[in-house]
This record gives sequence, C-alpha cells and structure tokens, in this order.
Amino acid sequence: MLNSQNTEEKINGVLRWIKTIPGRIITSIVILAATFLILQQGYLFLSTSQTSKLVQILVAIVWGVGGVALMFWVANWIAEQLPKNWGRLLQPFIFVGPAVLIMGWFLAIPVVRTLIASFRGALGRDWVGLQNYVFAFTDARMLETFRNNLLWLVFGTFFSVGFGLLIAVLADRTRWEVVYKSIIFTPMAISFVGAGVIWKFIYTYKGEGVGIQEIGLLNAIVTALGGTPQPWLSLAPWNNLFLIVIMVWLQTGYCMVIISSAIKGVPAELLEAARIDGATEVQAFLNVTVPYIQGTLITVITTVVIFSLKTFDVVRVMTGGNNGTNVIANEFYLQSFTYSHAGRAAAIATILLLAVTPIIVNNLRQFNKGRKGF
Repeated sequence: MLNSQNTEEKINGVLRWIKTIPGRIITSIVILAATFLILQQGYLFLSTSQTSKLVQILVAIVWGVGGVALMFWVANWIAEQLPKNWGRLLQPFIFVGPAVLIMGWFLAIPVVRTLIASFRGALGRDWVGLQNYVFAFTDARMLETFRNNLLWLVFGTFFSVGFGLLIAVLADRTRWEVVYKSIIFTPMAISFVGAGVIWKFIYTYKGEGVGIQEIGLLNAIVTALGGTPQPWLSLAPWNNLFLIVIMVWLQTGYCMVIISSAIKGVPAELLEAARIDGATEVQAFLNVTVPYIQGTLITVITTVVIFSLKTFDVVRVMTGGNNGTNVIANEFYLQSFTYSHAGRAAAIATILLLAVTPIIVNNLRQFNKGRKGF
C-alpha cells in the first residue's frame, strides 16, 4: 500500500514538473526527436526494403500522409505548450512554414545552381567568368533573339489586351454575350503545340510550279483571289508578326474574361452619375470604367508580358527558330540540347529570369494593394 502511494506521488510529481515551462520544453524536444526518429525509420525501410512493391507503396502512403499529419500535430502541440503569446506567433508558421520551406527548396536550389552554371563552360566544369553573358549580349543571333522577344512583348501584349478589352466592352450586356465570349475563349482550351500545328496548316506554302496545289488556307485564299502564294513563315521580319497572331488568338480570350469580370464590378451608380453630368459613353468608359479596373488591367498586361517573354512552343513547332524567328526560350533549348553548351544555356535562363522578376514583383505589389483596399 505504501509502495503504491509512493509510486502515485512520483507520477504526480512528474506530471506537475511536465506542466512547468522547463518540463514543457524538454517534453517537446523529446516528442519532436521521437517524431523524427519514427519518420527516419520509415525512410530507411523504404530505401533498403526488399519486400514487394505493393507493401512498399502502402508503407509509403502511410509514412508520407501519416508523417505529415504527425509532424503538424506535434508542432501544434508544442505551440500550445508555450506561453500564449509565443503560441500565437508560432502557429501561422507551423501551418504555412513547411510548405514555404519545401517550395523554397525546390525553387531556390535550381536558381542558385543555374546561376553558378552560367559562369562555367560547355560541360559545366571550367570556370569562364562572364564569357557566357558576353556571348549573350554580343552574338548576332542572340541580339536577333532579343529583338524578336521585344516584338512579341510589345505587339503581342498590345493586341491581346486591346482586343480583350474591346470585346469585353462591346459584348457586355448584349443578348448573345455568352455565345460571343464562349467562341472567343475557346482557343484557350487548345495547347500551344496544338495551336502551332493548326496555324502551320494555315500558313503552309507548297511552292510554285505546274500541278502544285496550295493546301494552306491563307495561300488558298490568295490564289483564289488571283494572287501569288507566299512562304509566310520565311518572310523575315514579317514572319514574327505572323507568329504573334497565334499568341493574340490564344490570349485574347483570357484577357477578355478577366477584364469582363472587372467591368461587371464597376458600380452602376458611378456610370449613371457620369451620364447625368453630361459624359458620353466613351468619356464614361475612359474616366470611370478604366480607372476603376486599372488594377485588373495591370495584372492582365503583366501576365501576357510574362507569357511573351517565355514563349517557346509556338516558335518551336512552327519554324524551329529559323528564318529570323528565334526567341529566348528556344535559344535556351538549342544551347542546352542541340549545341550541348550548359554554360550558355544557364546564362540565357538567368537573363530570362531577371527579365521576368520585376514584372512578378509588380504583380505582387498590385495584389497587396488590392488586399489593403479590400
């Protein structure tokens, strides 16, 4: 009887000590260490096990899902054991922190490795300093590539957003609005490669001669009207504009949908007040609607700009970058997989990343402004 009382007192003493701050900290460390030990044993089992694939798959599922759930539970329990102020500060990081760390791991490491590789030679071994960047900004083909991307950026963005805005305004509140917008949005469902194949048939040129029949839609129309068929994809620099048409065809639907939803959010009271003050429809649109949807317009523009900077599929399928149509992403592909020059490919990828970064930062700023306004 005495021994049982002593045992109970010891247990109560341990429980009281665990409730103290030092006890909570040490208990948390022990539980956390035990959690990592359990997860490590699961990893060792999966990496060295000779059991059947089915058993390994089941263990992997239980280990992965259960391990993540266990880590969250343990981390949340530890936060609850800390003083309330500390717990409140830690809980957001507990739930968001792992995802941020994993994303940072998968994003930061490739960027750093690519940056380091951009200072190395073709095989990625010899240190060549800035030679790859000198090549990128002095080689005639690369300068032509930058010029082409600038054409895509300016004309592609202007016409995509312009047509999207125009259609969104004209189709708004019309009887067949849904039909019009559905037809214009349909190309968004087609992959870039698929769009390239479709438009390649439109631009196809068979050449001149007896018995040659044009199968390309554009040349068939030209021939039917008495004109001479043209090799549209070889007519530099106009062939770049013919390729940009495909981008406009694909992106106009996206721009229209986003801008249309923003226009529908403009308060009717503001437009009515502008009309009462004597403003025409055009003046009301320019002075009321456009300022109200400015944030949406900037977001749409920056999104299309990013797409134009990293365009690859259409050029690769249509021309392969030949006849003066090369772009940055295609040159990266050529340097990496055709010419086997890892250093130049990494430098081109780094330049593309640096070109896109300010646009992404601007998008994030617009997003934060929208949150504060909301």
